[in-house]
Amino acid sequence: MTYQENALCCEDYCRLRESVGWINFSETQTEKSLTNTLYTVTAEKDNQTVGMGRLIGDGMYFMIVDLVVQPDVQRMGIGSRIFQMLIEYVERETPVGGRSSIQLIAEKGKEPFYAKRGFKTVPHEFCGSAMRKVIRR
Repeated sequence: MTYQENALCCEDYCRLRESVGWINFSETQTEKSLTNTLYTVTAEKDNQTVGMGRLIGDGMYFMIVDLVVQPDVQRMGIGSRIFQMLIEYVERETPVGGRSSIQLIAEKGKEPFYAKRGFKTVPHEFCGSAMRKVIRR
């Protein structure tokens, strides 16, 4: 397994979302969103992208979006590694004496994955739980 930073393309993004049953956005929206993304991580196996994670934000508030691992390679630590790389990016970008807030919306049933990694649940009535973690340096 190899991991790459900032190499996520529209085709892989759409294919991975489809692999877990998520509805895609228009190609125009997707291209614009990928262009405006702060940081991405992709996982490759046998020259195919099998996982991705995206981080958006403004330098104080960050949101993890689109953390997806293709179903046939789930439970191999790929999502954990992508997630860790996203967190490490925020830690690097948080200045000494500063703090950053990381948020995400967890798919229903996936909350324990994030809770094990220090995220706190903020219940939400419309979708899976919103979760948050504060990084201090």
